[in-house]
Amino acid sequence: MEQGNSELTGRHEGRPVSTLLSRLSGRVKAREESLVEEWTDLVTWANEHTVTTPEQAATIIDGVIDTGVPIAGDGAPLVSEFALMEVVAVLGRSPDGGRAYVGGIIECAWRLPGIYAAVIEGRLAPWRAERIADLTRSLNVEAAAFVDRQLAAVGGVGWAQLDRLVTEAILRFDPERAEHERQAAADRRHFDFDDIDSNGQVESHSLLDGADAHDLDQALTRRAIVRGKLGDTDSFDVRKSKAAGDLARQDLSLDLLFADEETGEVIAQSPGRKVVLNVHITNTALNDEPANPFAKPAANPVGRWADKQVPISTAQIKEWLRARDTTVIVRPVVDLNDCIPVDSYEIPDRIRRRVELRDHTCRFPGCPKQATRCDLDHAQPHGQGGVTCPCNLVALCRRHHRAKTFSRWRYMIVLPGYYLWTSPHGRHFLVGPDGTRALDPPRTVDPDE
Repeated sequence: MEQGNSELTGRHEGRPVSTLLSRLSGRVKAREESLVEEWTDLVTWANEHTVTTPEQAATIIDGVIDTGVPIAGDGAPLVSEFALMEVVAVLGRSPDGGRAYVGGIIECAWRLPGIYAAVIEGRLAPWRAERIADLTRSLNVEAAAFVDRQLAAVGGVGWAQLDRLVTEAILRFDPERAEHERQAAADRRHFDFDDIDSNGQVESHSLLDGADAHDLDQALTRRAIVRGKLGDTDSFDVRKSKAAGDLARQDLSLDLLFADEETGEVIAQSPGRKVVLNVHITNTALNDEPANPFAKPAANPVGRWADKQVPISTAQIKEWLRARDTTVIVRPVVDLNDCIPVDSYEIPDRIRRRVELRDHTCRFPGCPKQATRCDLDHAQPHGQGGVTCPCNLVALCRRHHRAKTFSRWRYMIVLPGYYLWTSPHGRHFLVGPDGTRALDPPRTVDPDE
């Protein structure tokens, strides 16, 4: 059997494969050396932005102090919050991801000196050190030092061994935490649901008391069997899943029974199902009758789950509409171009909704926090004549709202939905619907500097 063209497998564009492998190996080494240099630069940066007094803060405006924030474990220095935002943006990382990355390097440099030395000397890959730092960040000083000593003594270990080593460190040097975690492990029962998918289905995950799980399984099994006897032709697993919905709608748990305030009679209340959707479809898309062949097709026959913004098929919407005891609220499409200002500083729900749908996330460079959980910032302050309307409102999470208000971070609205940010040291970032783009070209480092 022919395994391939020998010329292609042995040579590529005139170069032997061995040469290509050597080049790849060289690039891997160069990349690791570059990362080591990045580590040393960030440690130098951290030394210069340690905050222990107000005078060391990067910014003090109107009495608001840029306090130091802990991004590594106990004993590591606090760093300037606003300075951290700038260096994370320059690194091209998300706010939380960049904070964790810089924190991991500080964790190694200050609390894991053996690990840090191994990285600098090229004996340990930076990504492995980052993983170790993630596990030790929550340890106290003695426990972290123990892990560092053990790893230095035995060299490399597997991740399972590392987990056991961290557990041993907690037991040895932080017995109170160990006992707290032991007790907390007995209180982790839960019953959770994932986000709804495009087919209208949801996966559930639970950890139950053994007796409760047995009773629930028996109840669902009995109901699934009854459904089959009553003519439900779905599989047993599907019928059992439906039985869970039956239980939910009938509120059979004793704790969910209600007493009538006037008569004292205990009654079971069944609220039925309530599904809130944002449906961006025309009425013809939900109509079973044939559409007018000369009419334009529905522009977007897709609905969305209100809280999760998950697309829902038209077929699923129809099924919900037909279901007994189901209430479906259909909301009209929101016109994002609508810009009707109000005089007050407070933001009406209709305006907030438009800004959230336009911005989707916090508009600080790289921040992924959902706009529904953000503040709305007046780009031109309301007290300086700025209007309260979508064209002057920008979604900013609380952390980056503070940065814009109390530090030298600034932005301007280029177009609706597009924002040009300037960092305290003059770096520029364009934030838009397609993400964050750094506008400053990489600076060439003078070797004599």
